[in-house]
Amino acid sequence: MEPPVVPALRTTPVTYARYFLGVAVTVFAVLSQYFLPQAVPSLRPVYETLVGDLAVVYGVPVLAFLLLVGLGPLRHGADRMRLALIEGLRWYGLLSLLALAIVLALAILYTALDPAALKLLNRPNPALQQAVGNPWLYVALSFVVGAFEETIFRGWIFGFWNGRSNSWIVPAVGTSVLFAGVHLYYATTYGLAAPLIFPSLFLLGFAFAATYQASGGNLVIVALLHGTNDATAFLTLINPVVGDGLHYLVILVGAALGLVLYLRSADASPSRLPPAPPGPMV
Repeated sequence: MEPPVVPALRTTPVTYARYFLGVAVTVFAVLSQYFLPQAVPSLRPVYETLVGDLAVVYGVPVLAFLLLVGLGPLRHGADRMRLALIEGLRWYGLLSLLALAIVLALAILYTALDPAALKLLNRPNPALQQAVGNPWLYVALSFVVGAFEETIFRGWIFGFWNGRSNSWIVPAVGTSVLFAGVHLYYATTYGLAAPLIFPSLFLLGFAFAATYQASGGNLVIVALLHGTNDATAFLTLINPVVGDGLHYLVILVGAALGLVLYLRSADASPSRLPPAPPGPMV
């Protein structure tokens, strides 16, 4: 499936400056929750409430990009839903399996070099700890957060380069590194064991960027996949079997779809077609 062709966009230095200012505001807003309440105690009431925290972490970046970049990168957010669903499932499934393989390889390496570091993974996940009192609220909230994060990271930060870059791979890699990096609480929580977690975040971001690219800018499907990915984690607080089962079911369905599409494309390639009948004899 070929992604829709996007015409090249003319961009001035001012356009780039406004974009990178939006990125800087986003990084600051997301990371501010880790240091600003401690640096400015009067702001703690804002960050200690769910609404206040969401308003700063997501509301500020949305407002910044609306003012600095506009709605251009979001204009195809609900287009080509079927294509986006197919691409989203296969990218999510295949790259999630790759992430599991990388984590397994790193775990083996840690076991050989520093097995004590693996014990750090037993520390409670801060996000899950926060949801213990009302996990169903966080299951629902996962889709709200997924919509915000995909609009910001895949819509504006990655989507800005659609039509401005010769290759979508470089912006996808850069955006995915940024997406993984702003999840700072994994590093502060798991310390030396954090490298086992960040590859999964990077590949998750890359899968969503690839889906956006392949579908010509669809954000609805990537937001739903992102929300589902997070919601299944919170479901484990209610029923671990259901939460983990749904999580891996979506991965396996996506990976199977990716394999089927690959085999179909291989069967349809010229090298696999039957030979043409001989021409008329002269």
